[in-house]
Amino acid sequence: MLRAGRSFTENKQSSTQEVWNTVATVELTKENFDRTVSENSFVLIDFWAGWCRPCLQFAPVYEKASEANPDLLFAKVDTEAQQELAGAFQISSIPTLMIVRDQVAIFSQPGALPEAALTDLIAQARALDMDEVRTKIAAEKSGADGAAAEESGTPEA
Repeated sequence: MLRAGRSFTENKQSSTQEVWNTVATVELTKENFDRTVSENSFVLIDFWAGWCRPCLQFAPVYEKASEANPDLLFAKVDTEAQQELAGAFQISSIPTLMIVRDQVAIFSQPGALPEAALTDLIAQARALDMDEVRTKIAAEKSGADGAAAEESGTPEA
């Protein structure tokens, strides 16, 4: 599994040893995005660009948070190099921070956060009950499906 701060490998004697990964963040591309998000239960994603002054100011705050939370995957998407990926998430302002837990986007907001705000946001995201989140999403989807069926005159199945 790909993890910021840590990765686990199995050696040939079938004992598992911990190997420290010195990379604090992972670069996401359209080629590795789906796999990375599906293999990691908690992913923070920084959408950024090299010409963006607020992005460059946010970078050390993001790196420090990644070092303080080695159990989470911190990733970056260069919106210039990955325009298709940025477009898929309708990123129109950078930096944009997105948090994905259990393959559900639970937060997405543009703007460079100060260190204390990012720390608080991570704590709030950790505290979320994902079963409750999935239940709310299912209820909203069910309500939207029912409303669409009513509008079209089609009975619900």
